[in-house]
Amino acid sequence: MTSLLTAAPSFCARFGVAVLLAALADFFFYGQPVGITLFLFGTTLAAAVAAIHPSALSARGLSLGLAALLVGLLPLIENVSALSVAIGLAAMVVFALWLVGRLRRELARIAGQVVLFLLAAPFRFVHDFFRWRKAARRLGQRRIRLAAIGVWIMPLTLGAVFLALFGAANPVIEYWLSLIDLHALLDLIQLPRLAFWLVVLAGVWVFLRPRLPRFFRRIAHLALPIPLGVTTTKPAKAIEDIVFGKAAILRALVVFNILFAVQTALDATYLWGGIALPDGLTYAAYAHRGAYPLIVTALLAAGFVLAALRPGSAPSSDPFIRRLVYVWVAQNIVLVISSILRLDLYIGIFALTYWRVAALVWMGLVAAGLALIIARIALEKSNEWLLSANLLTLSLTLYACSFINFAALIANYNVEHSFEMTGRGTKLDFWYLRSLGPSAWPALYRFLEHQAETNAASVPSYRQLARLLGQDQARYRAGQENWRAWSFRDWRLLRTVDTYIPFVVPQGSELFAPGR
Repeated sequence: MTSLLTAAPSFCARFGVAVLLAALADFFFYGQPVGITLFLFGTTLAAAVAAIHPSALSARGLSLGLAALLVGLLPLIENVSALSVAIGLAAMVVFALWLVGRLRRELARIAGQVVLFLLAAPFRFVHDFFRWRKAARRLGQRRIRLAAIGVWIMPLTLGAVFLALFGAANPVIEYWLSLIDLHALLDLIQLPRLAFWLVVLAGVWVFLRPRLPRFFRRIAHLALPIPLGVTTTKPAKAIEDIVFGKAAILRALVVFNILFAVQTALDATYLWGGIALPDGLTYAAYAHRGAYPLIVTALLAAGFVLAALRPGSAPSSDPFIRRLVYVWVAQNIVLVISSILRLDLYIGIFALTYWRVAALVWMGLVAAGLALIIARIALEKSNEWLLSANLLTLSLTLYACSFINFAALIANYNVEHSFEMTGRGTKLDFWYLRSLGPSAWPALYRFLEHQAETNAASVPSYRQLARLLGQDQARYRAGQENWRAWSFRDWRLLRTVDTYIPFVVPQGSELFAPGR
């Protein structure tokens, strides 16, 4: 009963903090560019969550938790992107659950908590509101609220009457009242802005009252175990022993090792040995066709190992089968490395793109996952340990990627390896590089400088590119004048762009070159 009595005030206090945060979000974000303000709002929200739970401020490890939260929000200072926002959001969820003592210890379970928290986030505010209303009615709080409102009816009514009389008697007060434009006040209530406030209220509420959904637990209770005495399970068990028994797994590993050895030998022969390919097949086509299917093959192989060599099973304890698994997983790692080399060969011919960079990162993660499978088998760890290790590898990789300027990386690589710069390879697709945004400008400036030195800048397409870059830079600088759009990456880019000064090339086209 006592907890229910305190539910209403706690709801009101949290709601008040949520309204203040929504007002701050309106100042930061509504109709404004997004930059450093996202980091500032995240730190303010974290401070509000800590203030709502004052008992957690004296908990052990608070400084470590705050440091971990700051590390999670740092990518938002570097650059605001989908990846940095996702990392910051996950860090906020972990921090909020840790403050209320609901955070698990295992990384795999923490990842599950973050997913469930975000899935339930859009509905938490509405659910808590109706739950609070129900508790208030049950405890007679409605009568208390009506009484609290009733004590203000008479003062406000008489105050309005007195104000009207003073306005009639005092010209100054009458002038002040005439300045109140009710139509202008109504115009301030905009439906898009109201929707923005509601979304922000629902978003910050889940952190001010962090809870995990309970319906998954209820569903789990409905799944009753099958009685051991049921005779229908025996044939299924017998089939499983035949299909996934030691004999079947042993034969499968022998066949798989032979097939993978043939594939590895073909790659070594044609791609790296210099042997001529069959007629009509180029090295680029050979490399491109195999890069992605081989990754799928490696993933299927990893799934087979996890399913066949479950911890504690008979095949996992057989030394010969374990050695065959080690050889096969090692071949899969070689297969992934071959896929990376294939893709690198293809990139050397057809240049670099976002999807090819993502493929390289993904292939590296697959290779790391296969190595962790070997570690799991050798150390006799559980599948949960393997999942946590893979999640840690993925998290560290994504966190590192949030600080990498991939647009600049792609632009620099494509310019330095273009046909115009080296005399070999493919011609530069400068329209694609322009679509990468401001981060590609330094590389494009170097490209235009080189074209000016070789008298190729008189080509109309190059002059058009220079003119468009000048227009893009003017718009970019205008947007950066708003302090809300600041980011560390943009600050570094502006310092770099400021070192470029315009110069004139034949036919009056204006380009940019490094200041000398």
